[in-house]
Amino acid sequence: MIKEELISDTICQLYKKAAIVLPEDVKISLENALKVEDSEIAKLNIEAILKNIKLAEEKSIPMCQDTGLPIIFVKFGNVQVENLYEGIRKGVEKATKEVPLRPNVVDPITRKNSGNNLGDGIPQIDIELIDGDYIEFTILPKGIGSENNNQLKMALPGEGVEGIKDFVVETVLKAGGKPCPPTIIGVGIGGTSDLAMKTAKKALLRKIGEENPDSELATLEAEILEEINKTGIGPMGLSGKTTSLDVKIDKVATHTAGLPIGVCIQCWAHRYATARLYNDNN
Repeated sequence: MIKEELISDTICQLYKKAAIVLPEDVKISLENALKVEDSEIAKLNIEAILKNIKLAEEKSIPMCQDTGLPIIFVKFGNVQVENLYEGIRKGVEKATKEVPLRPNVVDPITRKNSGNNLGDGIPQIDIELIDGDYIEFTILPKGIGSENNNQLKMALPGEGVEGIKDFVVETVLKAGGKPCPPTIIGVGIGGTSDLAMKTAKKALLRKIGEENPDSELATLEAEILEEINKTGIGPMGLSGKTTSLDVKIDKVATHTAGLPIGVCIQCWAHRYATARLYNDNN
């Protein structure tokens, strides 16, 4: 039996790691972006980002003032757990106090702040049932600067691949510098409206530079990334060669008469952390 207290401690530590330490694949991609930029202002912005990342680790403080909304992806295998829901919530509350995290969660109507990053439906918990002997938690703190620029299109099947490409690039153009580029772009194709957006967000969990196992999607990712970086929006929206670090696309089946396209934009501070617990963890 995996105890509630262990779940709570795990979530707290994951949130702390995600808020302070940027994953290695993101850091490497930013360092590579610095090498290809020839604009002084673009170089200056990426250098400032890399300095910010280093200082956050050295001082053990969050890398961004917006420590995000708590989004938890759970892969639930053949394990026994005690109070999963409460364990996750207590972990978020504990992290808010201990890291500390900025209390971002408010009632959407009254705007009253909960003070502990908890609220109706928050943390957002996505559970995927798996065939395994573990439970896996991935926390993705999502800042609102990038989240505000997400877009959904209920396209028609006749719009096809070109329609998908055009919509993703148009979404990035419309966002401009608001989501703090260089960004990572998650794209979800298919499903229903809500499933397309969730698929787009989950696509962000694949490592930057990791090739899509679906060859058609891999080609589409490369083509869209090339078009995005031709826009010249650049780091922090102040021009340059690197508007996005990567494009990640996943697809799910959909209705014969539909082509939902979800675009989820992530800022340069692509924070996430993952851990697994097994039945013998107690």
